[in-house]
Amino acid sequence: MTQTLAPTKLTAHDRCDRCSAQAYVRVVLPSGDLLFCGHHWSRHEEVLRPKAVEVYDETHLLSPTPTAE
Repeated sequence: MTQTLAPTKLTAHDRCDRCSAQAYVRVVLPSGDLLFCGHHWSRHEEVLRPKAVEVYDETHLLSPTPTAE
């Protein structure tokens, strides 16, 4: 019997593999997982999404930067 584990929620300890910022996206590839910040995910999504087994996207948790008044 094969058991599939649900991915754990990304935390502040999870860092982008490109720049070490907080990761908001986990890309599961056949060869392993990659973590991305929102910026790097937007730069690489077009290429990686078709190759991914699964994408766990938590970028909805990012809030816009407050504007100075």
